Amino acid sequence: MCLAIPAEVVELEWPFATVNMKGARKRVRVDLIENINVGDYVLVHVGIAIQKVSKKEVEEIESLWRQILEE
Repeated sequence: MCLAIPAEVVELEWPFATVNMKGARKRVRVDLIENINVGDYVLVHVGIAIQKVSKKEVEEIESLWRQILEE
């Protein structure tokens, strides 16, 4: 099973970006994603941004994690 964490791109320095994961900043590779910009949301897996996602999708993912952790 893989785990990808949603994050917001806050700085871009191709082929890397600094992302914000709930206050934690991490430098990740973004060269698998086309048309990436500061402010975009991505899913990060082992230091690589693997997919762009919408803010709504991020909110849904975070809601699901809260439900899982509460049980």
